[in-house]
Amino acid sequence: MATTETKAWRNDAYAKVTGKAKFTDDLKFVNVLHAVPVYSDFVHARIKAIDADIAEKAPGVIRVLTAKDVPGVNRFGQIIRDFRIFADDKIRYHGDVVAIVVAESREAAIRAAQLVKVDATPLPAVLDPEEALKPDAVLVHENHGTNLINTHVVRRGNIEEGFKQADFIIEEKFQTQTVEHAYLETEAAVCVPRSTDGVIEVYGSMQHPFSTRRFVAACLGVALSEVEIIGTPMGGGFGGKDDTAAIVCARTGLAAKLLNRPVKMMYRRDWSIRESYKRHPYRVHYKMGVNKEGCITAVQCKIIADAGAYCSVTPWVMWRSTVQCCGPYVVENVHCDTFGVYTNNVVTGAMRGFGSPQMNFIIEQVVEIAAQKVGISGIEFRRRNMVRQGSITITGQKLDGHKVAMEQVLETVLREIDYERKLARSALGGCRSRGDEAQTSKSAIDQSLLTSAPTHEDELYGIGLAMSYRGVSLGAEGVDFCAAIINAQADGSILLECGMHENGQGAESAMCLICADELGVDLNRIRYRRSSTSNIPDSGTTVASRATIMGGGAVTLAARELKQKIAEAFCGKLHCAPGEIRFKDSFITGKSDLERIAFADGMREMWLMQKFPFAFGVFKAPCVSWDEHTGQGDAYFTWVYGCQAVELTVNKKSGKVKLLNAVAAHDVGRAVNPEMVRGQIYGGMAMSTGYALHEEVKAPDGKITTLNLNTYRIPRSMDLPEMKAIIVENPDSVSPSGAKSIGEPANEILAPAIANAIYHATGVRHFSLPIKLGAQPEPTACEEGCQ
Repeated sequence: MATTETKAWRNDAYAKVTGKAKFTDDLKFVNVLHAVPVYSDFVHARIKAIDADIAEKAPGVIRVLTAKDVPGVNRFGQIIRDFRIFADDKIRYHGDVVAIVVAESREAAIRAAQLVKVDATPLPAVLDPEEALKPDAVLVHENHGTNLINTHVVRRGNIEEGFKQADFIIEEKFQTQTVEHAYLETEAAVCVPRSTDGVIEVYGSMQHPFSTRRFVAACLGVALSEVEIIGTPMGGGFGGKDDTAAIVCARTGLAAKLLNRPVKMMYRRDWSIRESYKRHPYRVHYKMGVNKEGCITAVQCKIIADAGAYCSVTPWVMWRSTVQCCGPYVVENVHCDTFGVYTNNVVTGAMRGFGSPQMNFIIEQVVEIAAQKVGISGIEFRRRNMVRQGSITITGQKLDGHKVAMEQVLETVLREIDYERKLARSALGGCRSRGDEAQTSKSAIDQSLLTSAPTHEDELYGIGLAMSYRGVSLGAEGVDFCAAIINAQADGSILLECGMHENGQGAESAMCLICADELGVDLNRIRYRRSSTSNIPDSGTTVASRATIMGGGAVTLAARELKQKIAEAFCGKLHCAPGEIRFKDSFITGKSDLERIAFADGMREMWLMQKFPFAFGVFKAPCVSWDEHTGQGDAYFTWVYGCQAVELTVNKKSGKVKLLNAVAAHDVGRAVNPEMVRGQIYGGMAMSTGYALHEEVKAPDGKITTLNLNTYRIPRSMDLPEMKAIIVENPDSVSPSGAKSIGEPANEILAPAIANAIYHATGVRHFSLPIKLGAQPEPTACEEGCQ
């Protein structure tokens, strides 16, 4: 029997492992039609005409829909309304959809889609974000007047003085790649016109129902109340099931409304990869000054992000990169500029980490290069510069409202993996002093390998580490609050719902556990209601690792409200004040354990008293502040801290990297469901190995060629190391449940740890992702000023 002590628990586990869970493509409706997207072969072109006559006459075809069939708005978006539901004036990237074919069968629709002809005038394509910023560049959106989407800045201290104080200056250019989310379930939607009132019911694989509802309602030209998004199990998202998934639902909803029949659209993998937004590729010029005492005196950086053809959430992604552009380090003098840029490449948007993986890959290598310049270890350099209790961030925020656990997670990982001893045994680990070359012989390398890890004589051993801090939830990016409803029934069972969406991460389970703990009842009493946009208020997007802190906060406050109502109802009977009532072991208990009422009996009695045991909780995030002109303010209401380390070998002949062992320590506030927290950490580390070593969307001339998982290389099980996840708990005072975040923090630092480990094995520093290695020379020298 599940109890409140149960910590490895999921409310949907049985349904998913037995195959009983119904995903979007499993849903069956009578008289359903099938829709498929139509693309052109243009990357950038002005549309003259779309000819669907032949396609509409094809067997089984009901109708072909284009922009002219949209009764509402064809252009929508979360920040800038530039997304085209259907390409209308121009084709702006190879994934633009010009039409959908609706037919009696999916096969008939696919065949007919080949018959739609697009007459367009090709235009020069701008595929390089730096070229796109030049005054004479081709414009992706002429009415925008520029290819620059947004800028953010941080201005702190005096950058010139900071560099004058430096004894060493590190200046490097970095580049990261375009990354596909690679969720198992592709985009899918089923839209059904409700017979009673005409409301369009939408079932789909999307991570945020309310955002989807806005897209669908805008396209159909109806009120939000005319669209209901009904929660459906989702087969993976990682941030990728927002804008694109919402647009797929909007197109499907349009077909359902116009044809008054259920319509299903299920994407093939190549359609999904071609059209869906990706992680932003970054180009970063990074300059750091350090003095001979090993303290950072100044940082100057310029970040350019390729947003692709539409804005999506580029300004929000880049804002986080701006706020965290110096990592978890105290820097008095900072000058940062970020630029989001339109190109004719695939759209980029939200992906797990949301602007942090790119910057941490850079920062956590630069600090090690800086340490070598100074002549101290990378660990010592971090200790001298990292944020601590009461530190001031680069945006002027004092870290004093929560436990600053940076040192705690770092020391935890160092101990667990025995980092400093193993670093000395890595191929370059013996080189310490500034300016000295590593005189490491082949025999010395082989001896270190033999004593540090089982290996082959052709392999070089290395160990690396990275750490980060991360602002929790949306911060100054948006309005941040969440609702939850607890509705106790007359038999003592409980219905629970929350404004956070279940994306497969276990959010519903976390809400149930929090509710059970707060009310002191057995988990078996609680049933999580099937989510719907018609049941609960819009509580913001399920992004920014905010589900547990925001949703859990709302559930906690709702439970406390319910307890207050119950206490007021029974304090007289239990001969105590309302504040003395306790809730434990499924009993409502007074001052004495002998005076108590079974929870189920209490709910029945409240019903007879004509008192509803019902509560509505709202958690409003504490206030934040931001000055867009200076990049100063309290950007987030709290922060989380993480550190990860990895051991690996590099084959000298082939360059193949073998990951041996990885350890992570993350401060999560309070671990509501510890096994699920560990699962998030393992999954984040696995994704980060792909980011470091394997994954890259390749698109020569703007046309993606890695259109399936046989050409887009994600990590396989044999590519992953042994992993250990250590949970550090410092319950947060601003979080009603004490919990904070883990989904994205787990994903943002293993790539730089791998880069540092490869350097310690080979003496070669890598400034772009994914890291490509060939045959390795003997590691006889390291960077200027070896560690």
